[in-house]
Amino acid sequence: MSQRNATETAAPLTVHPPDRPTRLPRGTTNAVGLTLGLIGDEWNLLILRYALLGARRYVDWKEALPISDAVLTRRLAALTEMGVLMKAEHRARSRRFDYVLTKRGRDLWPVLLTIWAWESAWVAGHRERLPRMVHRGCGREFMPVLGCGACGLPVRAGDISGGFGPSGTWSRSVPAATTRRRSQPSGEAGLFPETMALIGNRWSAALLGAAFQGAHRFRDFERWLGAPPTIVSDRLRVFCELGVFVQTPGGERAAWSSYRLTEKGRAFHPVIMTAVDWGQRWFRAAEGPALVYTHRACGQDLKVRLLCDRCGAVLRGTQVAVLLD
Repeated sequence: MSQRNATETAAPLTVHPPDRPTRLPRGTTNAVGLTLGLIGDEWNLLILRYALLGARRYVDWKEALPISDAVLTRRLAALTEMGVLMKAEHRARSRRFDYVLTKRGRDLWPVLLTIWAWESAWVAGHRERLPRMVHRGCGREFMPVLGCGACGLPVRAGDISGGFGPSGTWSRSVPAATTRRRSQPSGEAGLFPETMALIGNRWSAALLGAAFQGAHRFRDFERWLGAPPTIVSDRLRVFCELGVFVQTPGGERAAWSSYRLTEKGRAFHPVIMTAVDWGQRWFRAAEGPALVYTHRACGQDLKVRLLCDRCGAVLRGTQVAVLLD
């Protein structure tokens, strides 16, 4: 094939405009897979955490994180390519650039907020103090509560029904990389130790999603995910050790164990739903959404909102103060 023909038949470049949704070609990784690929990397989350707190210069992240120049450069480039950050020429120095959060990047605040809340409530022994969250609307420290934008009621994992939509399959919903930065809860940065154990590995993320969709037997996870038995067994073991799953004898045969989400596991639901919501607003597959959910209480399509647990008001990004003291 000539060079010209090869260029003509190459897959079109996916463009991620920072102020409007990315249009995804048919049959490619869907919104869920792309979002998990982004937030399933702890360095990405740490860079975003400090960006939301005001970091914008390369040196800001170098001073705040135990990160090498090579890793920081790659992550900043990747986040810029995804339209989450934007390079802006530094006002005081020519040939120097700031990395500024775009609208797409600023919209990630609910995901970071729910991760902080879950880690604060369920994970002990952080190497670094987690931020305090204050709702300026009522002036009090708060914990975010997942809510329905249609009726305003709080939403738990069992309050919704639905599943895969037109672009939703297991193969399209997992990140392309086999593993990202860390899948064990003992990372050197250590701010999101168990979150990374749940979503920092493509099979972990897929297995957790399967559990929220109703899978609870080994053969369910193996068949739905198409994962090798050894990987399924390893991930189930890790989830049980973390207290996210509990293993019980199966109803049909005692030897067929059942793996159910614990209270700790179900409490991770707001992280999943805010991530899915962000992904499906910013990545639009040609076939339609990857996941479709209905809130049983009101019968409407679920519109994800976060509520203040102290006053019940809908949280807005501008009304949330994140404090490090």
